[in-house]
Amino acid sequence: MKIDLTDTTSSKINKALVQGRRAIGTPAVGMVLTLVIVTDEENAYDALKAANEASREHPSRKLVVIKRVSRSPRDRAKARLDAEVRVGADAGTGETVVLRLYGEVLNHAQSVVLPLLLPDAPVVVWWPVAAPTDPANDPLGALGQRRVTDTYAAERPIEELRERAAAYTPGDTDLSWTRITPWRSMLAAALDQVACEVTSAEVEGEEFNPSVELLAMWLADRLKISVKRSQSAGPGLTAVRLATNCGPIVLDRADGSLATLSIEGQPDRAVALKRRETSELIAEELRRLDPDDTYASALRYGVDRLGRPAAGHAPSSEEDASGAEPAPAGEPAKKAAAKAPAKKAAAK
Repeated sequence: MKIDLTDTTSSKINKALVQGRRAIGTPAVGMVLTLVIVTDEENAYDALKAANEASREHPSRKLVVIKRVSRSPRDRAKARLDAEVRVGADAGTGETVVLRLYGEVLNHAQSVVLPLLLPDAPVVVWWPVAAPTDPANDPLGALGQRRVTDTYAAERPIEELRERAAAYTPGDTDLSWTRITPWRSMLAAALDQVACEVTSAEVEGEEFNPSVELLAMWLADRLKISVKRSQSAGPGLTAVRLATNCGPIVLDRADGSLATLSIEGQPDRAVALKRRETSELIAEELRRLDPDDTYASALRYGVDRLGRPAAGHAPSSEEDASGAEPAPAGEPAKKAAAKAPAKKAAAK
């Protein structure tokens, strides 16, 4: 069921939600959180589709905030709020309100959203594109316990990672980090199978893919080793190579779906590392509403500390082969794996 409201208010939207629930015979509210999606008209459809699919696992009220830029000075001076209320089959599991803001109301989006939040329920704010530099201090971001961004959608992902590290506040997270959960799970499990010391690592992937940097920073932060970041044609992350005093450990995924895990002295194993849809990533993030300390530690390690060999420069014998500063001696693999447990289950 859909209800269109033109030049409306938050009070009228709440009444329309009650009316819609009664019309379809479900007056009770059984939702566990409010998901605020801040996006533009171009990306609203894909974001809402992903949120609806994720709502099968997390029934929620979804508030889609679309800021419409008016063309003429006269229109920009007028404040208007249009809304589309969806309940039942049109809203996934839960309710959906699409809010289109015009004119002066663009600068007061939080005042529109606040009365529509579910009472006594967590609030998650998600920016599929064009996330603010400091999500926690954004007027809409301040409403949420969790703030989800996606560095992969930024024009300059590496610079975006630096800004995220400088402005990090507990509750911030990034879908580029969520994408590497299966990789972290697999690497932690592989290290737990051997009693070796990791001495260095190399992470290989697409040039402008921040997930590659985040995985490299996680390894460097947890294992206290030098990590080299190298490029490949993709798709996404393609390989992680760990050098140990017992021989190499390699996790290689050339096709974006099936990976091969190679450990010295053991037969090669095929493991599932499929690239996941946005709906799966959002569903994973909604499973936990507490601060992600592992993400914070990896992010603060700093992307500039990763080794990137300069073109035409061969490191001398006194330099680290990765171009990075010498790192402390590696920790025993089992201890490192215990310090960096996987956040969630491996990908489907």
